[in-house]
Amino acid sequence: MKNLDTLLQEKQEVMTKLSTAMAGDDETALQSAMVAFSDMIQQQVLAEANKVTATAADRSILASRGVHVLTAEENAYYSKLLEGMNSPNPKMALTGYDTILPSTVIDMVFEDIRTNYPLLDMIDFQNTEAAIELVISTHSGVATWGELCSTITAELTGAFSMIPLGQKKLSAWIPVCKAMLELGPQWLDRYVRAILTEAIATGLELAVVDGDGNGKPLGMTRALTGDTGGVFPRKAAVTLASLDPAGMAPVLATLATDANGAPRPISEVVLVVNPADYFTKVFPATTVKNNAGGYNTNVFPFPTTVVQSPAVPANHAVLGLPKRYFLGLGIGKAGRIEYSDEYKFLEDVRTYLIKLYGNGRPKDATSFVYLDITTLAPVQ
Repeated sequence: MKNLDTLLQEKQEVMTKLSTAMAGDDETALQSAMVAFSDMIQQQVLAEANKVTATAADRSILASRGVHVLTAEENAYYSKLLEGMNSPNPKMALTGYDTILPSTVIDMVFEDIRTNYPLLDMIDFQNTEAAIELVISTHSGVATWGELCSTITAELTGAFSMIPLGQKKLSAWIPVCKAMLELGPQWLDRYVRAILTEAIATGLELAVVDGDGNGKPLGMTRALTGDTGGVFPRKAAVTLASLDPAGMAPVLATLATDANGAPRPISEVVLVVNPADYFTKVFPATTVKNNAGGYNTNVFPFPTTVVQSPAVPANHAVLGLPKRYFLGLGIGKAGRIEYSDEYKFLEDVRTYLIKLYGNGRPKDATSFVYLDITTLAPVQ
């Protein structure tokens, strides 16, 4: 069995392959990446479990070693789930198992996602639980004095948008080998949360950045109108030739005006760029030599946080206001782990499926600018 250090070294490579496969719509590549991904997580959990000796079954000892101590509800859920998974006919056993995954598990998954995925922590990311639809404010309005009339009512109505959450589904399948079933509820919880955190966060980031709206959220790169068959086009890319004040000012001015043409103050922005373009374009354009002979990186004329994401198309970037992107995700009223026959290419493991429901989109059309950085100039 691989040690933890080796597994951690392999993690980034595996996650990059998984992200590329999800974005590329290649079923064969996705299957291969998911096999490597699930095996990596299982090996990591098994390695951690093997480091905890049999004498560490005490709750306080497990907690001190980073193992989540289950609540009574979580323990009952996972114990019953293990019973179903170990049965001769898990599909039948789980069909009759109506207990929903405890909300505390989903809450911890959300917290893990926010901790490990900077972009998803920056946006307006909400656990919507079983909500059917949410109302969001689409622009920053101002109150006015005057007579109550239909015109004002219409204007106020136009300031909000309904986002149906049940239209988009995010599924994660969970392969479980026999060795995992022998570890007990605490370690099954650790595995399930790791799978949900990594796989769901990867899928979410791809959708938040570049989702086309067809069965997935609408990304920062996309126009909010003009869809064809439910697929929304990318915005026209604005050429950004430099990251000095003169180059950034026109783009920042666009963000400082809402969709209705009203000015809005902005204090900071996020720049999302794929890793390769960061090092070949953004890094040379934002790294300056200091008086001590060293270098200062990510130097911008305006407060800007850089996030590297494989979801951004090559030679492009997104500049915007992260809190102006709304993403709601929840387990849903029928949310539970189910036996799945969908992935039969896996051998010697049982495969389970969990479905989450939600949706996301920019709150208005001017909160994000899609950039062409092909000719981005380095610091002179």
